[in-house]
Amino acid sequence: MEKQMRLVRLAVGFGGLGIFGITIGVLVALVGAASVLSEHITPLNFTLSELGNYGHSPFAVVLNGGLFFGSLCLVLFCLYSMPLTKTVSGALCYLTMAIACLTLAGIGLFPINVYHLHTMMVKWFFILGSMSALFYLVNLSLGFQALFKTWSWLPAGLALVGQASFLILPLFKLGLTDGDRPFYHEMVLEGGRPEFWWPAVIEWFSFSVFLLWIVTLLIDKWYYLRRNASRP
Repeated sequence: MEKQMRLVRLAVGFGGLGIFGITIGVLVALVGAASVLSEHITPLNFTLSELGNYGHSPFAVVLNGGLFFGSLCLVLFCLYSMPLTKTVSGALCYLTMAIACLTLAGIGLFPINVYHLHTMMVKWFFILGSMSALFYLVNLSLGFQALFKTWSWLPAGLALVGQASFLILPLFKLGLTDGDRPFYHEMVLEGGRPEFWWPAVIEWFSFSVFLLWIVTLLIDKWYYLRRNASRP
């Protein structure tokens, strides 16, 4: 029991630190770009990749640093959480989530200036993120989530829908990008900037609900600590 409590404390600590670092980096970069650049910058028309573009985004180093160090903390959150689940689907959830967070760190380490590495990291972040959400929902639906009674199925479901949409929507030839190219190849907009740009909207939605899902997992573990700390 004591070993389990120690793992939960480490998971909560690293997870909270990771979410804080990523959130601060994103907010500073977004507010800074909106106030400095002449373009009208919002999450509806400006991608996360563009915020990390050295030479264009004024606070790119803050965003990329927050993504890199924050995501590495989330990797540790996943690794410390993995022994707490006793099922194959639960372990696969945290394993794929850990690798997804590692690719998120790679997005910060390799900004859009390093185009091919950056787009590869973006692509695999959405693939692995959707896989981890799917494994989590399977784990819940089979009734294996006994340790933490949770309502995190909702953000997990939204993360699955959002991240899968990022990958799948261009395949339907809806004209959402030039030549219906994958969204991860459309992270920089050249020319006039519309008020609403699909690659940016879906990227921000998917990224946000993925982090929200991790926050709900953190809250579950934090409540578990509180309940057990009061026991003799």
